[in-house]
Amino acid sequence: MMRRKGVKMKQVAKRGFFHRKGRVGMKKRRSKTGSVLLFLLIFLLAAFMAFPLYYTVIQSLKPIEEIFRFPPTLYVSRPVMDNYGEMFRILANMWVPLSRYLFNTLFIAVLGTGLHVLVAGMAAYPLAKHNFPGRDLIFGVIMLGLLFVNQVTFVPSFVIIAKLGILNTYLAYLLPTIGVSLGLFLMRQFISQLPDSMLEAAKIDGASEHRVFFSIVFPSIKPAVITVIIFQFINLWNGLPSDVVYNEELKSLTQAMSQITAANAYARYGPSMAASVIMMIPPIVIFVSLQSQVIETMTSAGIKG
Repeated sequence: MMRRKGVKMKQVAKRGFFHRKGRVGMKKRRSKTGSVLLFLLIFLLAAFMAFPLYYTVIQSLKPIEEIFRFPPTLYVSRPVMDNYGEMFRILANMWVPLSRYLFNTLFIAVLGTGLHVLVAGMAAYPLAKHNFPGRDLIFGVIMLGLLFVNQVTFVPSFVIIAKLGILNTYLAYLLPTIGVSLGLFLMRQFISQLPDSMLEAAKIDGASEHRVFFSIVFPSIKPAVITVIIFQFINLWNGLPSDVVYNEELKSLTQAMSQITAANAYARYGPSMAASVIMMIPPIVIFVSLQSQVIETMTSAGIKG
């Protein structure tokens, strides 16, 4: 009897082992299938987002007869650089030099980015590390700004700029860019993860709030600072509001490029695509070279609520 029971127990244990092994194998197969499907989904999304860039580059290299070929093609039979030459010829014939447009864009992008980083960081520090009445309410109101696109806030912004008397000045570009909510949000989330003991130790040693911020907090949130710089610079480089400045000498390079298609748009389709390629090179280079900082900041911003 004891021998039979032992044999049965071994058989049961053996069946259980193979059963568990089968379940583990099924889970592995499901996991592998899920990984493949997830990879395909991510690949399709990446291809969908990269297609406009590819199409723009392809169109900029097509001669005029290929541009208007029907049905349109997604490749170039005979790539040429004529559209780029035509683009620079059009810009050279404008009564405002191209160098002036480039200076305006770089001046606004660099100064606007610097002011935004400074103001956002100094506002994020008390919101993250100081307790005062209405702190959460203030932060919530600031976050509401993330819900509204520029088209929604354009009219009130224009009215405020007009009443301040800064239309047709660089301030009309700079003022709306200083208080963008996204930069403040990212910095506040990053500062919230800094240990309070480190800041308290500095204060015990006699450091003022300004010293704590500029000597300890600001260097410690380098990934967030770089991310905000990237986002803000790209935002200002890609497009400044064209309805608050009418003086041609104060307009940006983006606005000058858009004038290529202002008249006879179909004939200038190729040069306009070439202008788009030229304009998107700096943001792509900056983002690709600093993408690790962006990933680190976005991950940290999602950890701390």
